[in-house]
Order: sequence, then C-alpha cells, then structure tokens
Amino acid sequence: MNGYSPQIGDVVWDEVTRRIGRVMDRVSARWQLRPLGGGREWDTSGPLRPASAAEQLSAGVSLANARSRGDSP
Repeated sequence: MNGYSPQIGDVVWDEVTRRIGRVMDRVSARWQLRPLGGGREWDTSGPLRPASAAEQLSAGVSLANARSRGDSP
C-alpha cells in the first residue's frame, strides 16, 4: 500500500475500481467502502488515497444529477 491508512468515515479514492467511497469498516486486509450517496458497499484491498476536493465535488454533482432524473444511486 502507499502508506496511507484511512480512518472510518474518511472519503477515499479506490484506485482498483476507480471509484470514490466512504470507509465503513476494515476486515483484515480489506476495506469496506460505500458510495457517497449510499448504496451497496464494496470490498477492496486498495490501494486507497484521500479523495481530492474536486473528486468529492464531482461525485456529489453526479449524485444530484441522478436524483433529479429519478435514478436511484
């Protein structure tokens, strides 16, 4: 890993799946992440890094657009 060890609740970028998510738990060497708008968690072994402000904003805009279209996150 890159030396970064996220805490529960941190918003991170999963470099394997190329998705942004909130850290929900850690089980052994795997992290459990959930999309920012809620939804199904996914497991990853990383590497993870803190999500930038721009990445968090982009994820929020995507979520708002999906909701305005009536799509569920």
